[in-house]
Amino acid sequence: MNKKNLFLLGILLFLVFILFSYLVHKDLFTQLDFDNTVKLQDRISRRFDTPFSVLSLIGSFEISTLFLLFLVIIRRKIKAVLVFILYFSAIFLELYGKIFVIHPGPPYLFFRNDIPFNFPSSYVQPGSSYPSGHSTRTLFISMVLMFMIGSSKKLTPFQKTILFSLVLLFDIAMLVSRVYLGEHWTSDVIGGALLGTSLGLISLIAL
Repeated sequence: MNKKNLFLLGILLFLVFILFSYLVHKDLFTQLDFDNTVKLQDRISRRFDTPFSVLSLIGSFEISTLFLLFLVIIRRKIKAVLVFILYFSAIFLELYGKIFVIHPGPPYLFFRNDIPFNFPSSYVQPGSSYPSGHSTRTLFISMVLMFMIGSSKKLTPFQKTILFSLVLLFDIAMLVSRVYLGEHWTSDVIGGALLGTSLGLISLIAL
């Protein structure tokens, strides 16, 4: 896919994010959010509490940002700075959404994170849970990472397929963990995924 198509797809997904955010603000997914959380926690064993809690740490602002910085550095392109500009734009929009979209997070009775450690960014609580920051950062970085895998001349098609699959599995696990741990509703995760994917695709024009 060429740069123009990537940019247009990113813009389209961003418009979908705006529309979805409006629907969340209108509380159209309240019952669906609650039902999904209950079903997910009922069907997944409590043995996943710790693995999913580890994912919560990996997806933190601090670790995610350091990993993206590593990807940008190994790319060795001045234009790659635009990736960071769009990355922080995504974070700004995430915080903006949490301030202006009234959408309280899950009650504490759903909380299952069992690692008693938090990075400083975890203490920033704007008052709402939409969109999910973990989902936003994870999908943004995944777009960059998959682009680098796909454009690599050192990897065979089979190796690329394996790496693509691993990135996809990681993304799914991260998104599921947000709901399973009782840290976000399903709508928060969808919104964050749309925001991260859209700006991630747009950032690829710099790579």
